[in-house]
Amino acid sequence: MSMTLPDIVGYFAAILTTCSFVPQAWLTFRTRDVRGISLGMYAVFACGVALWLAYGLLLGAWPIVVANAITLSLALAIVAMKLRFR
Repeated sequence: MSMTLPDIVGYFAAILTTCSFVPQAWLTFRTRDVRGISLGMYAVFACGVALWLAYGLLLGAWPIVVANAITLSLALAIVAMKLRFR
């Protein structure tokens, strides 16, 4: 499979933006401290990411699909922890 420059840039951007959520999710899971997390922000963010995922699926743009599927999973995990560990 040959990747174009836009694909490479897209995957690199996807990796960086998706990885940026891992420390927050891990810290929240480890400490169960959700005081500093805004439920509203993460709920709206998760909706936006779900729409980006749908957009990527409609276009068949795999960098967008992969990144947003992972990011949505992490954002929803943070929302779930916020609701559970209040």
